[in-house]
Amino acid sequence: MSIRGKAAIVGIHEYESRFDPQASELSIQADSISRALDDAGLTKDDVDAMYSHSGFLLAEYLNIFPDNIDTTQVGGGSYEFHIAHAAAAIAAGQCEVAVISYGSTARTAQRAIGTGGTATRRVPFHPEGFEAPYGTTTVGIYGLVARRHMHEFGTTSEQLAAISVSTRQHAMTNPFAVMRDEITVADVINSRVVSDPLHLLDCCLVTDGGGAFVMTSAERAKSLKKKPVFVLGAGQAVAHPGMGTRDLTTIAAAQSSKKAFAESGVKHKDVDLLMAYDSFTITVLTTIENLGFVKKGEGGPFVAEGNLTLKGKLPTNTDGGGLSSNHPGQRGIFLVFESVRQLRGERDGNQIKNAKVAVAHGTGGGLSVRHSGGTVVLSTEV
Repeated sequence: MSIRGKAAIVGIHEYESRFDPQASELSIQADSISRALDDAGLTKDDVDAMYSHSGFLLAEYLNIFPDNIDTTQVGGGSYEFHIAHAAAAIAAGQCEVAVISYGSTARTAQRAIGTGGTATRRVPFHPEGFEAPYGTTTVGIYGLVARRHMHEFGTTSEQLAAISVSTRQHAMTNPFAVMRDEITVADVINSRVVSDPLHLLDCCLVTDGGGAFVMTSAERAKSLKKKPVFVLGAGQAVAHPGMGTRDLTTIAAAQSSKKAFAESGVKHKDVDLLMAYDSFTITVLTTIENLGFVKKGEGGPFVAEGNLTLKGKLPTNTDGGGLSSNHPGQRGIFLVFESVRQLRGERDGNQIKNAKVAVAHGTGGGLSVRHSGGTVVLSTEV
């Protein structure tokens, strides 16, 4: 069953604080859900579906009894998966109004997400015994991909740095971004190495935060107070070693994007905005290539030419991304927020003129081991 044009995002709220010691993961979600519903012109009584990691805890906190619940957890790309699942449920008549939410206090808790031991050791059934002895960290897992990309295609640290620079340019006009000072390629290269070849400014932030968005049927969306953003296509994938080795420069985005673009009917040249998960600069580079915007190995020169800026061929992460705005453990939900703002024409400072089509791609897990990829194509038109 195709979900093309059958569901729409009708309300959003991004939790503005990047450091809130008084908040909890549940309170962030509850506040954000309330505000997202208000943005849509709906109330808590309208909600009959809930998509989050919290399940019954969040339902109890909100005192709601949804008919449809989805707690898919595939890391940072979970929210793109949630869009696919919610759109399918709405199209099948299983629910009418779905809320998708996330909340995190990663900064308050001082979680060493990037360098604090094995990347996924809290995940049940993770094969830690085969990886932990070798000192794997999240940054190290992505550093392997960066080094392999350099080996195969001649990609340089300067090219990766260009991604940080363009993202910071976008963050400079975002009043809620953590990092708003201008940086240069030299600044990135001269920042300390965290895991070769990735420097500090190649790595995302660790913040508190979260938010929520609301989805409903395309028909109902047309009667609500904000311009609807329709879901045209969605794709989901996971990548893993498969009991062996694999090409580290081919990621789950290659699989998920094929379905998303095919279902949407959208061509790459029609995309006005890309929101790509940017846990690290190499994540963005491999995502652009695997989504099909450029060929494998051409990503380095493409980003170095400034094509990710507002004036470039593919404006990317116009809110400042995880590299400069925020990254509260998982950032896939923020890709949706910025896509909707741009398509509604509500983005102060970095608005893309006449934006009609956005692609959001979330990545979860570690690129060189096991990870997820969720791609969604969003548009103001069906």
